[in-house]
Amino acid sequence: MRSSSYVLAFCLTSALLLASPPAKAQSVDELVAKGDVCDASFRANDALKSYLPAEKLEPDNVDILVRIARQYRHLMTDAGNTNEKLRLGAIALSYGQKAAALAPNNSEAQLSPAITYGKMLPFEGKKEQVDATPRIKTAADRALKLDPRNDTAWHVLGRWHQSLANVSGVKRAVGEVLYGKLPVGTNAQSIACFEKAIAINPRRLRHYIEEGRTYAQMGDPITARRFIEKGMAMPNQEKDDPEIKQRGKDTLAKLP
Repeated sequence: MRSSSYVLAFCLTSALLLASPPAKAQSVDELVAKGDVCDASFRANDALKSYLPAEKLEPDNVDILVRIARQYRHLMTDAGNTNEKLRLGAIALSYGQKAAALAPNNSEAQLSPAITYGKMLPFEGKKEQVDATPRIKTAADRALKLDPRNDTAWHVLGRWHQSLANVSGVKRAVGEVLYGKLPVGTNAQSIACFEKAIAINPRRLRHYIEEGRTYAQMGDPITARRFIEKGMAMPNQEKDDPEIKQRGKDTLAKLP
């Protein structure tokens, strides 16, 4: 009798489970909102657990593609070796390039590949660096044409000029023979770009620290120290802020 009761209870439970409606699938908006919460606290792997399923539902959603590219750049920051950084950077670049191709009039989509190229640059070989350099400027210029108040684009352009301003004539000539023509940047243009970025968004420490680093390579330690120390005193708000502060600290240590 007891055995029959168990069998009956099991059958009733199974029937109830089968009759229960399936779990409601999350919508794209719900997935993106969930991913955004993780993105805000720089939990890239958790954010991707929401963004990637959202992308499967809407593979041509530009905003999702830009978000995914950003997460892979965040993972790149945390990666422990060059090969892994470049692997993650390549994934970020592929998402950014797809977004840029789908949305030629979207400033953030156009800028996404430029940010990734710049982040990959220190870990690449000379030829890859030379190949990527003009692409960064082209993408940043395009982003600014679409939205002149895109402070990140002004920052990217400032870094571009900063990195090219002090390349000596000898290095440039040798590099052009081996790897191809290298564009020309100037410290003055770098400063102008960072000033525009600060005017648009004065709450980002990266603008001040990188402007200070440009003044340092111009041989103006007093102004360099003023800008870098201002940025260093600001609270970390973005994923790369600790890394940028370390660059500022390294620059300060070399100032006379």
